[in-house]
Order: sequence, then structure tokens, then C-alpha cells
Amino acid sequence: MVNHMTNEKTAWWGSRRPTKRRIIQLYSALLYNAHIKGFAEGEIFTGSAKAVCVPGLNCYSCPGAAFACPLGSLQNALGSLNKHIGFYVLGIFLLYGMLLGRTVCGWLCPAGLLQELVYKIPSPKIKKSNATRKLSYLKYVLLAIFAVVIPVYYGILKGIPVPGFCKYICPVGTLEGAMGLIPTNTAWLSMLGPIFTGKFVIMVAAILACIFSYRSFCRFLCPLGAIYGMFNSLSIIGVKVDYGRCNSCGACIRNCKMDVKRVGDHECIHCGQCRGFCHQDAIRFQLGGLENRKKALAGVAIVLLVCMLAWTNFLSPSAKEKALQTLEPTESDAPVGFHVGERLPDFAVTCIDGSTFDLADTKGKVVFINLWATYCGPCVKELPLFDKLYHENEDDIAMIAVHANLTTEDVLAYVREKGWDIPFAIDDSDETVFGIVNGSLALPQTIVLNRKGEVIYNQVGSVTEEALEALYEQAK
Repeated sequence: MVNHMTNEKTAWWGSRRPTKRRIIQLYSALLYNAHIKGFAEGEIFTGSAKAVCVPGLNCYSCPGAAFACPLGSLQNALGSLNKHIGFYVLGIFLLYGMLLGRTVCGWLCPAGLLQELVYKIPSPKIKKSNATRKLSYLKYVLLAIFAVVIPVYYGILKGIPVPGFCKYICPVGTLEGAMGLIPTNTAWLSMLGPIFTGKFVIMVAAILACIFSYRSFCRFLCPLGAIYGMFNSLSIIGVKVDYGRCNSCGACIRNCKMDVKRVGDHECIHCGQCRGFCHQDAIRFQLGGLENRKKALAGVAIVLLVCMLAWTNFLSPSAKEKALQTLEPTESDAPVGFHVGERLPDFAVTCIDGSTFDLADTKGKVVFINLWATYCGPCVKELPLFDKLYHENEDDIAMIAVHANLTTEDVLAYVREKGWDIPFAIDDSDETVFGIVNGSLALPQTIVLNRKGEVIYNQVGSVTEEALEALYEQAK
């Protein structure tokens, strides 16, 4: 009886045990989103690791994201071509493409894992056909228009970085970024407009499509997959066919859920499931000479994950507790903090022109603090309004615009080209200003202090000229 029960348990676990691929997918999702406490706090990680692109699609604005998304980085680099060439982004795509190709999609992409899990929901399934194969070329159109043409057009001709795919389409960004941040930042709901509504509809449609059709977003919409697909025939790691053994029975293609015409073509994600259908043992997974180093690689992977979890959640400057209560009191009796009705602690930052902005020297003036970035379109559009208000009331207003510590170009040159001359600073590695005002990389963000140094406004989102004037009158 005991043996029978043991055998049943063994059989149950044997049929449900995660495959190596699934374990690697889960590992990648956790590594990419090592900033676990970000989900509880509703804050984006802004540490130095954000300068590194991971291979798979993982939104920069996801509260758990510890690294940058390669697709978003590509669009920002293309949007800055009038300033410099993004050699880092170009190099990272060449590295990942030549080494892995669409193996990234099959093994290292959290979006791919999510799609596969959604597909497990019981429902009628849409099988691949000539129609789905034709539809698979849509992602190349989206790559060309939204990830290349729009960023280049706005970056070169308008001087405004516009990541077209991220801004107008990306359902992964909406799910990971917006849906991950809104639950703990409900005040943002009032700022959501038609662009978000459209992206939300696209997200819902993409999720529903993945229930009925295997990896719908990956197959039909993902520009990153389109890029990696161009490298598939050159990639070192992935599924390879021994044509000396192959008898061309076609079982691998018939049983593949992707829109492949042959193993390893631009639609193949190198998941390796086709090996189970090959009776000639003609399909192998090639690891580029790493076959004998699996245990060493596993050890390195575990150490890397532990280090990233510790760094992003506890050790990085952006994760340290802000010691606001230890700072000197001001004339106001309000408690120290960043919420409306509280007072900001004194701080001093060095501006990009070499001058110093010291909050302690602004007592008796209305203070405007603007958090922005050159790669943020709404930021660039509203900054002339701040510049105008500052010069109209220079004797009564203290103002500083603080650029996020992630910079994609020369901020001083950018500001001079625009003709803005309010005080500008770049947040340092310890996130001085961003940390003090509870800054978010969901930019822009505006903070207004009255003459006593008390916060009367602290919100993410664009402001109009009328809103700035109203805030100034309120703070007097």
C-alpha cells in the first residue's frame, strides 16, 4: 500500500516537474526583477544596474526591474542620433544576437514565460496556418515604424526622444510598468489619458489572444523577437539539425507551435520541444562549447541572483533608508517628509553650470522642483513653462530642475541648445533629491513648496501653464 502511494506521488511529480527550460525562464524573470520590494513600495529601481540591458523584454518601469529593457534602450538611442550614436546598444544587440538569437525568446524572456502560462488556461486553441505565418511578419512592420522610424523622426527633426513602441503599443510595459505601479500610486489614475487607455486595450487583447493562440505577442507583435530572428541563422547557441540523420519527415515542423518553416529559421525560438518528436535523433541543442560547464554555470547563476537580490533590495544607494528625521528643523512646525503638509529637509546640490542650489537659502520664496529627463517627451514639452514662470517671478521664486541620474546624452549641452537657463542639476549616485522628494522615474514630477518650506504639491504628471500659475498663487 505504501509503495503504491509512493509510486503515485512519484508519477504525479514526474508528470508535473518543471523542465530545465521552465526553470531557466523562472530564474530569468526573477533575476530581471530582483528589486522585489519595489512591488510593495510602488517605486522604480534607479541603481547603477539600470544602465545594463538584459537580453529579454522586461519593462524598465516595472517596479521590480533591476536592469534596462533592450528594446526601450534601442528606441532611446535612435531618438538621440542627432547627439551621438548609441554604440553600447548596437553592441549589446550584436552580442545577444550572434550568441543567442531567438534562444532569448524561448529561454530568457519573462514575457514569453507569461504567454506560455496564460496559454495553459483551458480553451479552444487556434492552430497555426498560412494566415498566422503571414501575420507573423507584422512584428517586422511594428519594428520598422514604431521602434525605428518614430524615434528617429522625433529625435532628429523635433529634438524630442519618443520611444514609439513603448509609448503607443507595448502591452508588456503596460502590464509590468503601469499595472505594477498604480496599485500603490492610486493618485496617478487622475493623470491617465487616451494613450494609456489605448495601451490598456491592447494589453487586454494581447492577454486574451495568448489564451487561444500560442505566444501571440511573441509571434505577431514583438519587435525584439523580430530583431533576434534576423540573427537566428548565425547564433552560436540554439537548436541545430544534423541533416545527415534527418529523413525530412516534417514531424518537427508539424508539432511546433511557432510559425516556423524549418528548424532554426527566423520564427524558431529554440525551445527544443521539437527534439521530442524527432525519431532520428537529428535535432540537438548546441551550447557553443558550454556543454561540459553546466554545473559551473549553474553555480555562477545562483551567486549572481543572490548578489542582485541583496544589492537591489538592501545594499544599493537607492535602496538605503532616507534619514530625513535627523536633519535640522526649519521655521515650520510641520514634520519632515515629502507629503503635502510636510516640509522637505534642507539639501544642497551642485548644478550643471557649477553653481549650488541650497534649499536652506530659499526660505521666504516659493520653491518649484521639477524632476525630468531628456528622454522624457512630456518633460521636454513642459520645461519652457517652468522657464517662463521663473523669469517672470525671479525675485520671488526659487526653482531647480533635476535630471534623473540615468543620462542618455550631455544634459548641459542639451539645456543650452534649448535655451533654458533655470538652475539644472543631475541627481547623484545617492539620489539626493529624488530620494528626498520621493521621486519616481515615471516622469515628469513637480514639487512645490510654500514660503515656509512646506509641500503644497507633489505629483507625477505634466502640468499646464495655468496649473503652474495656480500653484504659484496657492504657495504665496
